[in-house]
Amino acid sequence: MNLDVATFLLQWSVGGLAFGWLTTRRREVSLGYGWLLRLVYGLLALGAFVVGRRYDPVLIRDLSALGVAAACAAVGVVSWRRRSAGVLHQRERVAVRSARVEEMTGIEREPVRFDPDAPEFPPALDLVAPAIGVVGLLVGGVAAGDPAGLSLVRTVVGAAFLGCVSDAMLLGHWYLTQPGLPRAPLLELVRWLLWLWPIEVLLLLVPPGMISVITGAVDDGYGGLLGWFWIACAVTTGILVGVTRLALNERAYSAVMAATGLLYLAILTAFGTDLVARAVLSGGLSGV
Repeated sequence: MNLDVATFLLQWSVGGLAFGWLTTRRREVSLGYGWLLRLVYGLLALGAFVVGRRYDPVLIRDLSALGVAAACAAVGVVSWRRRSAGVLHQRERVAVRSARVEEMTGIEREPVRFDPDAPEFPPALDLVAPAIGVVGLLVGGVAAGDPAGLSLVRTVVGAAFLGCVSDAMLLGHWYLTQPGLPRAPLLELVRWLLWLWPIEVLLLLVPPGMISVITGAVDDGYGGLLGWFWIACAVTTGILVGVTRLALNERAYSAVMAATGLLYLAILTAFGTDLVARAVLSGGLSGV
């Protein structure tokens, strides 16, 4: 199992973009959230291309990463040109909220202007970039370790795991910019995390994996300390995601902010779960 930075960056990008579509397909979150995700993950994909060509070239994976970056840019242009239409449920909520404020206060608010005749951005376009990236992940996953099948599955699940936790944290912050956004999109991401976390951990335990480090069959270079550190990251991630789900049961708006703070911590432990395992199993931390 190799610690391949280019494949890791592509994993992160593809997973984030795929779960970005999961959120944008609901047509509740404003277009700006999609712009944010395409910018962040498009740059990560571009970084994967540059790093891959410079240090560990795998032609198909690197071209796939470049294709992901180009698709993010192209889809972003389409979204920007159709920004005047907004998104369906955002328009509905803005209209309802404005009417409620006017009824309660007698103050007529200047409503957010949407063009009813402008074509709305089709969320299906957000599937283009991750679809291109999956090709690179398949090739990069096979090249990342042996046995190839296990390495491939770890790469794909790792992409989903890292992308989902990153998107959940970013979406939690988006509630500050879009008051009135329902919790359903964030709850959906947290539910996915609850499913992905045990799969990610179990795949990393399968020999040759972290179980070999824990039993001492693989030397981590620190007398087993990194194995225990990995266990702490894996367990803490599960606890943080579970507590995040419980926090979102509270009705107060502050619960969303509390959940976002917990997801901040979950990102650190989730990346520790994935990266520490890859580094130890590749020998990347031995003797450092």
